[in-house]
Amino acid sequence: MEALILYLVLFFPGVFSSSYGGRMLPAEFIPFSILRELGRTLTYTLPSLALLWYLIHLNGSQGKTDAERQRFLFPKPQILTEKPQKRDFLSFGIGLLGLIIISLAVSSLVWVLAKYAGASPPPRVEGPTTVVGWFVVVFSCFGTGYLEESYFRFYLLRKLEEWVSFRFPRIAFSVLLFALCHAYEGPWGILNAALAGCLLSILFERCRSLHGIAMAHAFYNAFVYTMGNFL
Repeated sequence: MEALILYLVLFFPGVFSSSYGGRMLPAEFIPFSILRELGRTLTYTLPSLALLWYLIHLNGSQGKTDAERQRFLFPKPQILTEKPQKRDFLSFGIGLLGLIIISLAVSSLVWVLAKYAGASPPPRVEGPTTVVGWFVVVFSCFGTGYLEESYFRFYLLRKLEEWVSFRFPRIAFSVLLFALCHAYEGPWGILNAALAGCLLSILFERCRSLHGIAMAHAFYNAFVYTMGNFL
């Protein structure tokens, strides 16, 4: 119940659509604004991340033996504040490369369907054009990457492990919620998020690494902004 309440509060699709001019329908173009991006990061992303990490620490510190902590995820919830380990660099490299390949594959599919079947393309994200804008984007991308990976992988998959012993249903449920909160990007955005969620969930299950997939997510978001200036 706690996990679903957090999802509705932090990641309900209306939260994201409203951050782009109040649109509840998929947008065709998402303009960049330094003030809006910085305001969203300071008033939503960072407070949400602080709340989520507090709950992770609280849940990992109370009511569980050392054996239970080891079984469910990590022996100590303080892993959130530890420096990246070797496994993080592995999951980062695989994750970033995989996310870029998925994005390019989906974009190619959209281009073919748009040309021959009249399909509507996903919204184009405008990138910054100034040094200050790029600083804000990097700050925002890392905040978003850590927030989404902390919830959908580190927190949610751990919660589901306590109730579901099979890996596939846990990943499928996490991916479903992750894809739904990208509804503002339209059907192609949902497909891209679903495939990306599968990759990141599998990497997390295999490597038990938060920092690697969070950084891959952050760098991928920055890649999207970069491509927005060339398309």
